[in-house]
Amino acid sequence: MPEPDLTTIWVYLAATPLLGLTITLVAYGAGYRLYTFARFSPVLNPVVSAVAFLIGFLLLTGIPYDAYFEGGQFVHFLLGPATVALAVPLHQQFAKLKKLWLPITITLISGVMIGAMTSVGTARLFGASLETQLSIAPKSVTTPVAMGISEQIGGLPSLTVVMVVVTGIFGAVIGTRLFDLMRITDDSVKGIAMGITAHGVGTARAFQVSSEMGAFSGLAMALSAFATAIILPWLLKALGMIA
Repeated sequence: MPEPDLTTIWVYLAATPLLGLTITLVAYGAGYRLYTFARFSPVLNPVVSAVAFLIGFLLLTGIPYDAYFEGGQFVHFLLGPATVALAVPLHQQFAKLKKLWLPITITLISGVMIGAMTSVGTARLFGASLETQLSIAPKSVTTPVAMGISEQIGGLPSLTVVMVVVTGIFGAVIGTRLFDLMRITDDSVKGIAMGITAHGVGTARAFQVSSEMGAFSGLAMALSAFATAIILPWLLKALGMIA
């Protein structure tokens, strides 16, 4: 039986949801190779490279996003199990977590409120509409939760997704450099800051630094999503931005 050539493989993949899954894995693999080649420079974060590669691929081939996502959704589905799996390294840091519950709680509430208000304030300063301000407010929360909050408060979920991705990438790129400049050495402190501000992408970067930093970042990401869903609508209502 003759070996299939590249044209045959392309025709087969293009007609099935496997195309989206395959190209996603290839894009991330290429991005990670570039990342390692650059000696793990945060500027070349594999998420950034993979997103750029996918955008270019879809533009060049003319494949609609909906057709791509039929296969890409399989990777999207794994976000849930991956988030739950963060409980494993967190359990390993449980003894330290019990000692830090009060500063973590204070930091969490402060981070949620300051993050939302600085985002809304900056958008208002540059003349953004109320709808845009509401879309930006939950930008520091993991994507599924941010979309739900945005829809609830009257924002645009599609714009919120863009801001969430940009925020995560930006945090992952500058986070570790900023910690070095501030001479912060405690991995639990760095992890909490990364999780609150840069959610999933920041947590992935934190795990590359250390398991402790990743564990606390995962905890902060989950708690931040929960706290934002409760605090943000109340805060915006108190400010008269929503009814």
